[in-house]
Amino acid sequence: MRLFAGLLTLCLSSSAAMADCGGSFSSFVDGLKAEARSQGHDRATVDTFFRGVRQDPAVLKADRAQGVFQKPFIEFSRRLISKNRLDKGRAMARQYDATFRRIERDYGVSRGVLLAFWAFETDYGGFQGDFNTLNALTTLAHDCRRPELFRPQIFAALTLYEHGDFDPQRTTGAWAGEIGMVQMLPRDILINGVDGDGDGHVRLKSSAPDALMSGAKMLSHLGWRAGDPWLQEVTVPADLDWSLTGPGQSLSVSDWARRGVRAREDKLAAGSLPASIILPQGRKGPAFIAYPNFNVYFEWNQSFTYVLTAAYFANRLEGAAIYDAGSPEPGLNGPQMKELQRKLAAHGHDVGKIDGILGAGTRAAVQSEQKRLGLPADAWPTVALLNRL
Repeated sequence: MRLFAGLLTLCLSSSAAMADCGGSFSSFVDGLKAEARSQGHDRATVDTFFRGVRQDPAVLKADRAQGVFQKPFIEFSRRLISKNRLDKGRAMARQYDATFRRIERDYGVSRGVLLAFWAFETDYGGFQGDFNTLNALTTLAHDCRRPELFRPQIFAALTLYEHGDFDPQRTTGAWAGEIGMVQMLPRDILINGVDGDGDGHVRLKSSAPDALMSGAKMLSHLGWRAGDPWLQEVTVPADLDWSLTGPGQSLSVSDWARRGVRAREDKLAAGSLPASIILPQGRKGPAFIAYPNFNVYFEWNQSFTYVLTAAYFANRLEGAAIYDAGSPEPGLNGPQMKELQRKLAAHGHDVGKIDGILGAGTRAAVQSEQKRLGLPADAWPTVALLNRL
């Protein structure tokens, strides 16, 4: 389920290589081989690695169809968070307690955070994907939609192959090339892979300690602040200035407290921490305060709904109550959302692709138009806003 995170842009080849896509697939593979040899890889090893690689149409089909992310937060989170996932997550926390203690000591990442990723990515390792990884990466690198994201991963997989940690014929994973229990791309494995069980290899498909330790190191590498919170449910006053809310804006925790924001459980974090108020379905729905670590989630996955659900589920795994869903105003269906995006674009807003997904760009544009029209600027699009536009 992972999308194409900002971390991938850390792993780019030369600009010339990034531009090389499309055309004959066999010629494209020949170009990959030549580039691999120019990087110093042995010719025979390169030939063996790429032997039998093929284009996979199912990968492109999966890449074009990600409708699950069109669902609003309440529906999406209820779909992903089940009693079984909660119970199994708590059992896994007990089973791998020693590993989680190491993670908390070495990286400062709370166990709930990794358990939530483990659950959502692969159902705690139960289903890790059955796409041939090399085929998936090569197919997506050949496709000219985002070659710069995937081409470097092929050469990272080649290096893993030389280390004995990748089999071009048998290694499988997600359609987008992620491998293992917490779904990491080959370049991420090279940079952040940890031999958690001490067997001399990093095997994210079969070793939970390897997968969990590697995931923790990657979060740390992406900027996770050791021991800090990430998300907390709050109550907000009815007269809050809604235009201050949203993931792109922050005040200090003390400032939010002075404006009447209260923790639903326990207490808010340190007053000096910057924080944002997140209203996934507007001012009448659930409300959360997001701390700096919440932003790191977007380096793992760029879907707002997925990120918020994963962060909330981490809290639930550590004992938090079920959120108060409130009574949000009805949102827009898929066609209506696309129509809204077209209207927002016509008003000069950059909403990216017209895809019917309420992502960060669309939310920011909605909030801007709500302010312009004198509506409560809570970034939740409604039929009333669509009609006003």
